[in-house]
Amino acid sequence: MHDAKSTPPPRSTCGGGTPLSPTRISRLQEKQQLRDLNDRLAVYIDKVRSLESENSVLHLQINEREDVRSREVSGLKALYETELADARKCLDESSKERAWLQIELGKITSEHEQLLQNYNKKDSEAASAQARLKDLEAQLNSKEALLATALSENGALPVLVRFQMDTGLAQAKKQLGDEMLLRVDLENRCQSMTEEMIFRKSMQEEEVKEARQRYEARLVEVDSGRKEEYEYKLTQALTDMRAQNEEQIKMYKDNMESTYVAKLDDLRRLSEMNGASANMSREELRESSLRIESLTAQMAAMQKETRGWRDRIVELEDTLAQEKDRSRKLLADKDREVREVQARMQQQLNDYEQLLDVKLALDMEINAYRKLLEGEEERLKLSPSPSARVTMSRASSSSRSVRTTQGKRKRVDVEEQEASSSVSIAHSASATGSICIDEIDMDGKFICLHNTGEEDQAMVGYEMIKTIGNATATYKFTPKYVLKAGQKVTVWASDAGVSSKPPTDLLWKNQSSWGSGLDVHVVLTNPQGEEVAKRTTTYNTALEEQDEEDNGVEASEEALFHLQVRLTATLSAQKSISVVCVCVCVCVWCGVCVCVCVCVWCVCVCVCVCVALGSESHP
Repeated sequence: MHDAKSTPPPRSTCGGGTPLSPTRISRLQEKQQLRDLNDRLAVYIDKVRSLESENSVLHLQINEREDVRSREVSGLKALYETELADARKCLDESSKERAWLQIELGKITSEHEQLLQNYNKKDSEAASAQARLKDLEAQLNSKEALLATALSENGALPVLVRFQMDTGLAQAKKQLGDEMLLRVDLENRCQSMTEEMIFRKSMQEEEVKEARQRYEARLVEVDSGRKEEYEYKLTQALTDMRAQNEEQIKMYKDNMESTYVAKLDDLRRLSEMNGASANMSREELRESSLRIESLTAQMAAMQKETRGWRDRIVELEDTLAQEKDRSRKLLADKDREVREVQARMQQQLNDYEQLLDVKLALDMEINAYRKLLEGEEERLKLSPSPSARVTMSRASSSSRSVRTTQGKRKRVDVEEQEASSSVSIAHSASATGSICIDEIDMDGKFICLHNTGEEDQAMVGYEMIKTIGNATATYKFTPKYVLKAGQKVTVWASDAGVSSKPPTDLLWKNQSSWGSGLDVHVVLTNPQGEEVAKRTTTYNTALEEQDEEDNGVEASEEALFHLQVRLTATLSAQKSISVVCVCVCVCVWCGVCVCVCVCVWCVCVCVCVCVALGSESHP
């Protein structure tokens, strides 16, 4: 700013035709000098105006660039916030998907274990079926051998029976012929003996006659008294001889008859025995035929059962192969999904690293910008005006309040999302006996127990205690309840909406819910109060890193806002200094008076200097 200061010369009152006095000449020279100075001042004013126009153009360009830069910064900020929101959303989704995949992996693992158990069971069933098949095949082979033996015996039995019958018949015929020959022989012998007896009788009679003749001849010589005695003795001797002969003949006859009858009885008995043996052979043949038919039916049934077992084995093998393929495919799909999730997580981590690098670069640029502004403020010795400070503080406080509200809202959203997705659940279970705690419901609806042993367990005196923080819930089993071997029992709360279906589903009518919380402990105790089973479920949430990241982003955004406010104040201060309007005007009254106007934010200070020869020309 230039101040025009000069001593006003006295005005001339002389006419134009008089010679000029030295004073007049000096006044004219001074007037000419003033005109030159006014021309120079006009040139200077034109220069100042051109500089001001250029300055205004530059200010417009600066404003445009600042607007562009602010738009770019706001755009980048919005873009970064969008990217951060997308990244957080992707992280939440990946965490949710990871938790879901972990749950699916647990399900698949349990399904795989169940399939392995089913496979082992089916394998054992197949092995038992194979062993039974081998036993049945061995029985079938033995039955076939017995059948072949029975068939061979059955084929040889009629021949043997016929041969025995023929042999017995031939022997009977031979014995009959021998007996007939013996009978004929005996009859001949009897006839010959009868003839011999008759001959002997005749011989005896002749001898008796001769003896009688001799006795008669001797009787002449014997005493007549002795005659009767001798006759009596002779008669007695003849009677004795006749009796002896008859007795011998009778004995021989009886002997022959008894021998004949015995032989006939033996032949009859032998014939009956042969007939009985033939009947027995026929009965055995019929029984063998029946046994052969039953064995044939059993063999057909066993062959049918064997075919059924073979078909069942083939079906089980096909089912097992399909289950293996399905399990393999499921595991492959899950592995691929896990790899994809890991790749997405790695990509998100890489994106986060890039965002962190960008954030660090922005922090460095913000620090450099802050130092630059502080240096400019120190160089220009500027300080924000009270109104600017109030405006800046208000803007800062409002921005802080808005940002705090936004940050809190954002954090609440993050907490809700993390509570639903980024939650890790740790399970731990232990058991000292055959009963274990199989499952705990997250919402506190039920607790499931499993008897993994091979014997039934009476649950009289057993208690199940669930602890969540300082709250406990104790369930006592009824004295009559028995947990079967391999059976599961689920104890439901009354608000679960499930009816009691013993022995697999029990309803705790006095308890509306088992309760839910972050750390859940369930203990099963026996009647002695000893701990036989335990299960613990712990929830872990991952919010600290998100809070730190949100705090870092908020701090960066807040620092950027403060820098923007300070930049605005600095620009305002620079405008208040640079926007200084210097106006030099020539007075219309005298043509010499100079008016200098200094404009500082619409506050005009006018300094008027009148340069004239006389005071009467000044208004």
